[in-house]
Amino acid sequence: MDEDRANGLIPFFCCATLGTTPSCAFDKLLEIGPLCCEEDMWLHIDAAYAGSAFICPEYRPLLNGVEFADSFNLNPHKWLRVNFDCSTMWVRNRADVVDAFNVDPLYLRHDNQGLVTDYRHWQIPLGRRFRSLKLWFVLRMFGVKGLQQYIRKHVSLAKEFETLVLSDNRFEVSAKVVMGLVCFRLKGPNSLSEKLLQKINKSRRIFMVPAKLRDTYVIRFAICAATTESSDIVHAWDIIREQADEVLTGVQNGV
Repeated sequence: MDEDRANGLIPFFCCATLGTTPSCAFDKLLEIGPLCCEEDMWLHIDAAYAGSAFICPEYRPLLNGVEFADSFNLNPHKWLRVNFDCSTMWVRNRADVVDAFNVDPLYLRHDNQGLVTDYRHWQIPLGRRFRSLKLWFVLRMFGVKGLQQYIRKHVSLAKEFETLVLSDNRFEVSAKVVMGLVCFRLKGPNSLSEKLLQKINKSRRIFMVPAKLRDTYVIRFAICAATTESSDIVHAWDIIREQADEVLTGVQNGV
C-alpha cells in the first residue's frame, strides 16, 4: 500500500480468499481485517467454494475475522447441492451498493418504490433470474443436517484419497487437505506430473486439472459430485497408479 501511494495510487479495496482455487488455502482474516479498517479499505471475502462448508460448526474457526468484512460471497452451486448458477453475496451496508448502481429514470419509477427491495439497484442489468428459489428448495429438501452430512462426507472422502496417496512413496501431497480437495504429484520434476495428468485425462476415465503452487506443478483431485462414494475414490486411485506406472516405466526406458 505504501508503494501504491508513492506511485500516486489510492488503495481502496482488498479481496481475501477463504479456500483458494489452486489449493483451498485460507487467508488470515484476523491479520488482514484490522489493517483494512485502519486504512479505510473495503474488505471483500471470496469464499466461493469453501463457504458452503461453514454450515458445519467445526469449520467456523476458519471464519475468524469475518466481522471485519464489508462484503462476503459464496457459490452454493459449487458445494451445496444447488444447480448452476447460484451465487450469494452479503454486504454490510446495502446503501454502498444501491448508491453505486442506482438506476432511476422516470419511466422505471413506480408507486411502490422504497416498500420492497428493488434489485435493479444492486447490479448493472435491470432484471435478474429467480436464483433464490432453487436455493430455498435445496434447503427445504435436505435441511441443515442433510447438507452438513453432505459436506462432511466429501471431506472424509478427500481424507481417504490423501491416505491412499501417502501410502505410495512415489507420490506426495502438496498442500494441507482441509476440505474436499487434494493436491498431489509424482515426486521429482514437474514434467513427471504433467505427463501423468495428460495420460489420465487422455484415458477419459477420470478428469482432473492442474495448478502451480510456487512453481510446483500439482494435480487437483476435487470431490464435487453428489453421488461420489468410497468405491469411486478407490477406482480413481487405481487409474492414477496404473498411469503412473506407465509414465515412470517410460522415463526409465528413455521414452
